[in-house]
Amino acid sequence: MTSVEQASTGEATYTSDEMMTVSAARALRDGMTCFVGIGLPSAAANLARATHAPSLVLIYESGTLGAKPGRLPLSIGDGMLAETADAVVSVPEIFNYWLQPGRIDVGFLGAAQIDRFGNINTTVVGGDYHHPKVRLPGAGGAPEIAASCREVIVVIRQSHRSFVERADFITSVGYGSGPGDRERLGLTGAGPQKIITDLGVLEPDPETLEFTMTGFYPGVSAAAAKERTGWDLAIAADPEIIAAPTPGELSALRAFRGK
Repeated sequence: MTSVEQASTGEATYTSDEMMTVSAARALRDGMTCFVGIGLPSAAANLARATHAPSLVLIYESGTLGAKPGRLPLSIGDGMLAETADAVVSVPEIFNYWLQPGRIDVGFLGAAQIDRFGNINTTVVGGDYHHPKVRLPGAGGAPEIAASCREVIVVIRQSHRSFVERADFITSVGYGSGPGDRERLGLTGAGPQKIITDLGVLEPDPETLEFTMTGFYPGVSAAAAKERTGWDLAIAADPEIIAAPTPGELSALRAFRGK
């Protein structure tokens, strides 16, 4: 099921992007502090706050703490974030006081490429750094989020282009080349705990830290996930079948999007 394809549960029809957003929202617990990016991560965090996690504290890179937008913000500079926030602080304070000392529970990140150890590329694709085939938006605050949040959740569509054997550039470190690399590099956060895709959910193997498919959305097969992954994807022995979005979740999500 691609981002434009639809599935149906009872009377509710939903897209794969909606399924992915709902799955990401469910990963957030009430009372958490969450460093939020724009796009699917913002949709997921706001959906969680509107449904099962009303005390979720949303923190945006622009300096807004406890933002409560009534619609999805257009950017981290959207004035609605400041208007609805509990406080607005400087960007250096966000990073130096809140993020780097580990005061933020979870960070949501996207990616252009991700490898089997959760290393993220949002910098360049193809060629080399100075002469790439594609130059991407770059790091922003993602390396600090990946390094210092207590845990990280990555939201990304699953394909051979995005799930690669080796990232063309490592913008944000996941688990490096395996166990011990985060500690060797002095990274204080636990690293990526979930990769949430349009097919299901991956989690790191407790011993190897290689990401393993532990859950599938309704109608998605292990063969389909393997076919859309650039490495030999490991599948859990008893993967979870993740529940489809409820009518309430879809209604809340679509209200934020103005649908």
